[in-house]
Amino acid sequence: MTKLTITDLAAETVELLPGRETLVFDLNWTGILASNSSVALNAVTLGSVANSAAGQFITVTQH
Repeated sequence: MTKLTITDLAAETVELLPGRETLVFDLNWTGILASNSSVALNAVTLGSVANSAAGQFITVTQH
């Protein structure tokens, strides 16, 4: 990795993005999918213990 110098920074340029009214697709939506599940079974046993751990999964997609 090379270090930036003052000369490198001074040579950088910027360009303005077009305004919102000039953009063709002005669409912004977010899809959120969340799932939380856990299962434990303790059937036909005497004096036993059933444990269950819940796993959570969340997906966020923005367009």
